[in-house]
Amino acid sequence: MQGRSLLNAIGNLELTGTYGEALRMLGQNLENVAGQEPDAALGSGGLGRLASCFLDSLATLNYPAWGYGLRYKYGLFQQVITRDGQEEVAESWLEMGNPWEIVRNDVSYPVKFNGKVVLGSDGKKHWIGGEDVMAVAYDVPIPGYKTKTTLNLRLWSTKVSAEGFDLAAFNAGQHTKANEAYAKAEKICYVLYPGDESVEGKILRLKQQYTLCSASLQDIIARFERRSSDSVNWEEFPSKVALQMNDTHPTLCIPELMRILIDNKALNWKEAWNITQSPYSHGGKHVGQNEAINVSWPPLYSKTVAYTNHTVLPEALEKWSLDLLRQLLPRHAEIIESIDHELINDIISEYGTEDLALLEKKLKDMRLLGNVDYPESVVQLFNKAKKVANGISRNKLSVKSLEPVVKLASEEAGHDKVTEEVTKEAGHDNNQFTEEDEDTSSDELSWLISNPNLPKVVRMASLCVVGGHSVNGVAEIHSDIVKRDVFNSFYQLWPGKFQNKTNGVTPRRWIRFCNPELSDIITKWIGTEGWVVNTEKLAELKKVKRIHEYKRQLLNILGIVYRYKKMKEMSTQERISGFVPRVCIFGGKAFATYVQAKRIVKFITDVGSTINHDPDIGDLLKVIFVPDYNVSIAELLIPGSELSQHIRYG
Repeated sequence: MQGRSLLNAIGNLELTGTYGEALRMLGQNLENVAGQEPDAALGSGGLGRLASCFLDSLATLNYPAWGYGLRYKYGLFQQVITRDGQEEVAESWLEMGNPWEIVRNDVSYPVKFNGKVVLGSDGKKHWIGGEDVMAVAYDVPIPGYKTKTTLNLRLWSTKVSAEGFDLAAFNAGQHTKANEAYAKAEKICYVLYPGDESVEGKILRLKQQYTLCSASLQDIIARFERRSSDSVNWEEFPSKVALQMNDTHPTLCIPELMRILIDNKALNWKEAWNITQSPYSHGGKHVGQNEAINVSWPPLYSKTVAYTNHTVLPEALEKWSLDLLRQLLPRHAEIIESIDHELINDIISEYGTEDLALLEKKLKDMRLLGNVDYPESVVQLFNKAKKVANGISRNKLSVKSLEPVVKLASEEAGHDKVTEEVTKEAGHDNNQFTEEDEDTSSDELSWLISNPNLPKVVRMASLCVVGGHSVNGVAEIHSDIVKRDVFNSFYQLWPGKFQNKTNGVTPRRWIRFCNPELSDIITKWIGTEGWVVNTEKLAELKKVKRIHEYKRQLLNILGIVYRYKKMKEMSTQERISGFVPRVCIFGGKAFATYVQAKRIVKFITDVGSTINHDPDIGDLLKVIFVPDYNVSIAELLIPGSELSQHIRYG
């Protein structure tokens, strides 16, 4: 959610006055010229704005960094408010071109979908067949404030090569069929957050996420290899590259990095995993809820991928169909399943089988896959442990550190062979089981077997925690909830992974440029402009959001309805003496498929229509809904607002 670039760029260069004067000499007005630039339709809400603020801050602090995203042709949508509520039309931000972007036809990478995985004659897995598209780079400069540092925001657009055009079909009059491959490729970057109620919508979203991850990682790795010596030392990769996953949309970075390192760069599983994520070990025994934590973290040799969590709502934690993943990205599904198997072994090794209820809870909480059969070795392990616990067997069962259930990296062992090794390591082998043992897999062990009536899913947030060397929330209270509730089992096992990074917004755009009068007051009383780059100089900085039930706009408008009702019950004199005039401004987009949120938008506009036309109320209360809310509108509304209404939870 980048907003307009012109005023931000000349503001960072401290050329606003000079630029405005130059335009006046040409008979133009800076405000009018800047208003011709549409907001870049690249993101949505706080998540998108945070990414833009990160890039601004990184450039201002002179860090070498790159931002990556998709170049959405039609953005999220343009919001139109009618008598029936919200309507959506495609955004037109690219119709006149984008002067800030530079197309890089020399920078493109192949992105594969579908196909199948085969074992080659070299003993390695190969992902073959399927559909191939090309991701082409568009570069957008991000200038820092009062610095020569300018970073690059690289956006990907998708297409197919000329070979994808079916000339024979075109000449036969089948024009739509001839262009089918190009149309399929191009639509990947049409719309941000396409509706995913249909299977086609889910496939498109997954294609978007993988395109972003694959093209960006190929670009990062290519840059690393170019800057390396003749012999690339992959152990240096984590010291040169840090990947920050902004929520779970880029989760596929984890299996994609593993795939590239193993399949394309000939690393083994252990080498690739140690580059992606720090080793599981956290320096000692897992910690309880109230135990003190004293571990060294991160390790001296930090790893590549880190994860920022943005939501604590369980239903908002992204899950993908495993069957869909196997169809669209078969190699990545294999890698995720192998990570899941290793995680299961690690959990069993850590907690043992003395407390089966605890082990069951940890496996349910932490497993990457939902409603997927556990490996046979784990079923047998619980079967035997139940026998021991029930006194059927007198032999003590001990669980030592287990080898991975599937050694996908080297591909040298079949599943049955490795299962046998794990089973023996646990203190028994398959041949020792009797018919009585098998009968133990009753209802109490049914959780180890998938339910055919429920979908098999991949828990993307859990994959982020397992595959990342660092996990952070975006505010202290948020990070506490992440550790206490959302990922508590992970936190108890790897406490050093979890930390807090309080997010904010860039003070350049949101105070210095959009509210110069307030900026002058702050500078006057602080005595320096240093706060523009160091917000710690501000003692305290005392929100329009997308429409969502948890954002609580409904409760806000209900409060206004209550205020209106009380005013109507009073006489004219009582209203005038008892109420200060108030204008309540709402704004934000409800996702096109989010029916309840769109009903809230309709309710707000209906309430506004009623109150605003009531002669008894006059100017004492007004309700305004600002359509098509974006960064440029926010830059006008926020400086002019006296109060940002926050409604607390609980």
